[in-house]
Amino acid sequence: MPVDLSIHYHCQDCRIHSRLLQRRAAALLRECRVADHGLSILLVDDQEISWLNEHYRHKSGPTNVLSFPFADGADTSLSLLPVKELGDIVISIDTALRESKEFKLSLHDRLTWLITHGLLHLLGYDHELSEADAILMQDKEQELLTRLQHSRSTAMTHLAINVDHIATIRQARGGVEPDPVAAAAICEMAGASGIVVHLREDRRHIIDRDIRLLRETVKTKLNLEMGANKEMIGIALDLKPDMVTLVPEKRQELTTEGGLDVLSQKKMLAKAIDKMRKAGIPVSLFVDPDTRQIKAAHEIGATFVEIHTGRYCDAADEKGRDQEFKIIATSAEEAYQMGLRVYAGHGLNYQTTARIAALDTIEELSIGHAIIARAAFSGLDRAVRDMLAIIQEANRIG
Repeated sequence: MPVDLSIHYHCQDCRIHSRLLQRRAAALLRECRVADHGLSILLVDDQEISWLNEHYRHKSGPTNVLSFPFADGADTSLSLLPVKELGDIVISIDTALRESKEFKLSLHDRLTWLITHGLLHLLGYDHELSEADAILMQDKEQELLTRLQHSRSTAMTHLAINVDHIATIRQARGGVEPDPVAAAAICEMAGASGIVVHLREDRRHIIDRDIRLLRETVKTKLNLEMGANKEMIGIALDLKPDMVTLVPEKRQELTTEGGLDVLSQKKMLAKAIDKMRKAGIPVSLFVDPDTRQIKAAHEIGATFVEIHTGRYCDAADEKGRDQEFKIIATSAEEAYQMGLRVYAGHGLNYQTTARIAALDTIEELSIGHAIIARAAFSGLDRAVRDMLAIIQEANRIG
């Protein structure tokens, strides 16, 4: 049965991902084997939960979560109805925000814990009865949250393919093959949700002819990566791709080495974004997983951020990779709460993609080199399908 979530709360600095919370609550119901029961969740402020706390529990002041089992005080005749309801969980966003900062969690992770806690109360657990009951409930909470981390019940993460390296192979001989335009068509037929190309100032791989033909032939979405210089802005305004991703660019680099320093270029980037906005072109900024850079991107009007995953992919050992993954996860959450749409990419391959694809706040991954490299052995269609299979497994409903 569906999870009903209502929000009696308004805050400009706080964005609630209601579908994410509903999906997590539904997953918890499955883990507790009560997926055939209805559950209502109400998100309120401290004032409303204080009133409920005083009225129903005779306790003053706000609390973080209250649970109201459906059967409590209900007429016995309701048990005869063919409806299965667990009850209501009421959570204070104000208190959850304070606790998320105190415990160094994202708001949505704290809300997930409070939903789990409230659900266990509805199922009969009560930490206030005794120390043994408190330990039992705490252990069950941890068990459910651990299971939730290893399951995924969210919408499919999109996969956009960067075909720059097809052009790199072509340019190595200075001929016309292989054609990145043809490669883009194969990627789309294999299931890609978008095509990404980086038009560099030195035209080392993608050239003007490519982007003109791609604009005419791409059926999904064309994302033009570029530096925020006068020439490239003029090309984008003329071409009108589905979106533009502004990236740092150095002549001597083999590939983009890091995210934009938005903080030091706010004025220039803001002007570029404003020009694109007036032309109806959404802009993404390619940034490191850094709160300051993400906040700056939001302040100057970016629609998207693409979080740089290079340090995560290049980590020397699992401990380092785990640390970088946590930084990306936190940054994606922060960007989402600011109201930004969140993409990620750079260096992702067939070993590193799954964890990033499993993050609920990231809606699209941009991957190129790893897929083109595999295509040299297995073919491009197969390479795209293999990557999609990894993402679909990461997205699989637990």
